[in-house]
Amino acid sequence: MKYIGAHVSTSGGVEKAPINANTIGANAFALFTKNQRQWVSKPLTADNISQFKDNCAKFGFDANYILPHDSYLINLGHPEAEALEKSRSAFLDEMQRCEQLGLKLLNFHPGTTLNKISIEECLDVIAESINIALSKTEGVTAVIENTAGQGSNVGNAFWHLQHIIDRVEDKNRVGVCLDTCHTYSAGYDLVGDYEGVFQEFDEVVGFKYLKGMHINDSKKELGSRVDRHDSIGKGTLGFGLFEKMMRDVRFDNMPLILETVDEALWPEEIAWLREQAK
Repeated sequence: MKYIGAHVSTSGGVEKAPINANTIGANAFALFTKNQRQWVSKPLTADNISQFKDNCAKFGFDANYILPHDSYLINLGHPEAEALEKSRSAFLDEMQRCEQLGLKLLNFHPGTTLNKISIEECLDVIAESINIALSKTEGVTAVIENTAGQGSNVGNAFWHLQHIIDRVEDKNRVGVCLDTCHTYSAGYDLVGDYEGVFQEFDEVVGFKYLKGMHINDSKKELGSRVDRHDSIGKGTLGFGLFEKMMRDVRFDNMPLILETVDEALWPEEIAWLREQAK
């Protein structure tokens, strides 16, 4: 079964997310558990937590198909000690918020070298950061999102993901989220070589680590290494890719999350994607 949704607003509290997801016809969703552009946010209250859980139950959302995203400020591979510690503290807070909400996944961008250390050094630091967070939490899987490779970001090559996973001590609590826009922009030809790309992913990383997908068209061309999402069928990926994905059983039973650019189209996009899965 396909679990399709979008990254919905939490304006007014995290408890609003399941309501907003239900409104657009979703059976999965993503959210920020805190303000994604601030280092520190107010703790979740008991009321926030209980209402979130109640609303998930009311609208039939299972924690397996909810994919929270951490703050954009966090860089788990930061080359400078003080900034790295700040990122690690913020990431731990995000993991603990997921614990409080009864969520099982936390999606995050791996990090960036800032052109001060090598890619391998950065990946090693990211793995160490994940190990620290996992040692202080329970039940939440750290889900590494692949990137377009814009600027000095790491995570654009499948071997980057494999390098991190190899160094994570608890393999049961680490996974990957593939973003279709990022994958294509990073140079993996999902349109022209669909089977080849996913075969390479399986050989290098392994489908057993795939915990979710971000379903986005791309404004930019193959290998541009520019992260610019577009609405389904309106970008360089086109409708055909998403038709294939919705019929592909490898993407069953995981959150498939829209981060497309026009929120007004989300109900239509979700309905169209679901229709392709029939």
